[in-house]
Amino acid sequence: MICYVANHIVVRYNWPDTMKRSNGQRNPPRLTNSDYEALAQFRYLMRKFASFSEAAARKVGLTTQQHQALLAIRGFSGRERITVGELAERLNVRHHSVVGLVDRLAGRGLVRRRRDAMDGRRVLLELGPKGRILLAGLSQAHRDELRTLAPSVKQLLAHLA
Repeated sequence: MICYVANHIVVRYNWPDTMKRSNGQRNPPRLTNSDYEALAQFRYLMRKFASFSEAAARKVGLTTQQHQALLAIRGFSGRERITVGELAERLNVRHHSVVGLVDRLAGRGLVRRRRDAMDGRRVLLELGPKGRILLAGLSQAHRDELRTLAPSVKQLLAHLA
């Protein structure tokens, strides 16, 4: 939800697009004090959630990136296994960085590598039992925190829409 909201704001306040007048000249977007307050509050809520997420991951012995990797694998649309390339795309990092991350997760028994039955060159990643249990607890805590923040976020979005 936070990613969607952030993307919405980036698109809505995308300088090159919003600064153009119909005649092609640039015109700064007209923002009210209330808009600035809403944007500042939104950024505060995003930082608050990110801080919560970091602390929750650290509490169970994971880095933020490791938690994000587990969630990306489990939450990939329509499948329980993904490729290293797909994980790299989801984490917005390079392929070789994900390989090291997966090595560390696999070393702890949180992730397993499997050869793709259809294409033996491809390696698929899936959560191991330990990774599923760890992620389930973290995801429950994150969902609860988002439910706490949701009314404020909805109100801000309604204001900015």
